[in-house]
Amino acid sequence: MEENSDLEQVTSVSQLTDVKPTDWAFQALQSLVERYGCIVGYPDKTFRGNRALSRYEFAAGLNACLDKIQELIAAATADFVKKEDLEVVKKLQEEFAAELAALRGRVEGLEVRTATLEKQQFSTTTKLFGQVVAGIQGRSKNSFQTFGNRFDDPNTEINLTTNTQLSLLTQFSPKSLLLVGLQAGNGGGSIPSLENFARLGYQGDTGNTLQLSDVTYRQLIGTKLAVIVGAVGVNPVNVFRGVNRVQGAGFGPLSLLAQRNPIINIGGGRTGLGLDWQFAPIASLQAVYTAGDANNPENGLFGGQNGETTVGAQLVVSPVRSLDISLQYLNAYSPVGRLSTGVGDDQLALLGPNFRAPITTNAFGGTLEWRATRNVTLGGWVGYTTSTLNGRSGNVETLNWMTFLNFPDLFGRGNLAGIYVGQPPRITSSTLPVGTPNDPFSGRNFPSFFNQGDFFANKGGQPSSTTHVELFYRVRVTDNISITPGVIFVFNPGNNAANDTITIGAVRTTFTF
Repeated sequence: MEENSDLEQVTSVSQLTDVKPTDWAFQALQSLVERYGCIVGYPDKTFRGNRALSRYEFAAGLNACLDKIQELIAAATADFVKKEDLEVVKKLQEEFAAELAALRGRVEGLEVRTATLEKQQFSTTTKLFGQVVAGIQGRSKNSFQTFGNRFDDPNTEINLTTNTQLSLLTQFSPKSLLLVGLQAGNGGGSIPSLENFARLGYQGDTGNTLQLSDVTYRQLIGTKLAVIVGAVGVNPVNVFRGVNRVQGAGFGPLSLLAQRNPIINIGGGRTGLGLDWQFAPIASLQAVYTAGDANNPENGLFGGQNGETTVGAQLVVSPVRSLDISLQYLNAYSPVGRLSTGVGDDQLALLGPNFRAPITTNAFGGTLEWRATRNVTLGGWVGYTTSTLNGRSGNVETLNWMTFLNFPDLFGRGNLAGIYVGQPPRITSSTLPVGTPNDPFSGRNFPSFFNQGDFFANKGGQPSSTTHVELFYRVRVTDNISITPGVIFVFNPGNNAANDTITIGAVRTTFTF
């Protein structure tokens, strides 16, 4: 405080005897003293730049600088705006008040329209995402009986299977998008009737050539109804909501059978229309119509006599947060006597002249999943089909079922263990005609010919039931990589106790991006 009283104003930096032109702060001091006149020195004409500054000294210097700056501003702006000019501006505002108001309205309107365009503009950016699955698998040596003969399984060597799925998503608005899917893969045995009981979920044999798997447009109407329409990828699998929340070729069970209730695979159509309606907080309804043989998309939207068609619906109810229940119904037409599920007994009737065995199928199914605790989920499903051979008497019935236990986050977040036990689709009854000595090829009963190679065998279903047991454990390595080792036991494959048990070991690696 006493030191402050000794400070006095200086007008030139040369008045400070202890400040030299070679000092690092000389130019700064010169500017503050000679331009702004806001630096004070001590009576002995010293600046004392190397000593500590007190708060009082700082306040005195700052006040001097602020006073000088205020004087400079006042001098520079004294004639900047005159009172007469302000009066002219005021009169102009009053005279053009209407025009100014209209202009403000137009600007506000443009702001609203600009905001709308920003929200609804066509997105020129298409996002790419996908997954790559690589599986190493092998199965035990076994032999099986078919067409009245016994064969050794030709696909028991350890092998590598890959499956790449790419998706291009273009969003037109928050409620509409276009999805284009591409897939390439290998894997698949040489004998479909055996592979249907040992097929893994990630085996999609395209000869490693890239093929279209999805071309669909999806539109949300309001907040509760979604519509899907497309040339490729419209089928119950893509439209129905999955109750088992861990299904998926890259992250769910290893086998195709354990992915979902097989009746949802029925049809194999590509082109069609789907709906998903959340009509209540605890209930939703999905519906689908799809047509066209997966190998012959030229059959078009309505299939006709040469293409498969499927129409169906699914009701999903969640009476409590931990319980999901779904019920399915599908009606399908196949010109070649098959269900096209890819698992279990898929071919229901032997082909006749011109490789035709047209059947109409009604399928019924139900699935349940109960999340007993955060880390334990129980569930299962049952599926039943009844098919009629068009233009001939007789029908075929099949039955499948599955029970499962899932253990999410076992020993780490993102991990999953699963135990699945069930029966693939099995022909339980067949009243299709058998051949006669005069016309042996008039027989249509598939089980008798497949197991015994006999066109003249009695009508009936398969002689035994296949039991499928699967155990797997998915380990989350990173956010984008998971590894799933597992083992599968297939007892009585082909629904025939005369066939050897098949043991399958697999290690699946999934990379997502």
